[in-house]
Amino acid sequence: MSKHLQRISKYRPSALQGTLRLEVARPRARLSQEQAWEPHTRSILSIALIVLTAAYLYFVAASIMNVIARTEAMREMQTIQSAIAGMEQRYFALSQGVTPAEGVALGLSPVVHTSYVHRPGNAAVAAITSNEI
Repeated sequence: MSKHLQRISKYRPSALQGTLRLEVARPRARLSQEQAWEPHTRSILSIALIVLTAAYLYFVAASIMNVIARTEAMREMQTIQSAIAGMEQRYFALSQGVTPAEGVALGLSPVVHTSYVHRPGNAAVAAITSNEI
């Protein structure tokens, strides 16, 4: 068999049997060689993963705390609104009991001369300067 291979090697290979020379002028970096930045890359990526995991856990916990705080605030608002409603009921009940006779007993007197101020024109309309294009 080796005589057969030696005999083939004497001949020039055909175009289909040629080899491709893909070598470049500058040396290529090989995967088997260790680069200078490789030891630091693993530690940097590990630290980045830890920081991102901690940030994720922080934001999830903050979101949960905000939901709990919102629920407590809504409960407190309902308590305050019910207290305000009770005070309004008491105010209306007390205001129904006030009569003109009680006003005189408190030293109040009815208004005899009523004066009104009149301004010509429409005072409710504000002057708007137009800054239109």
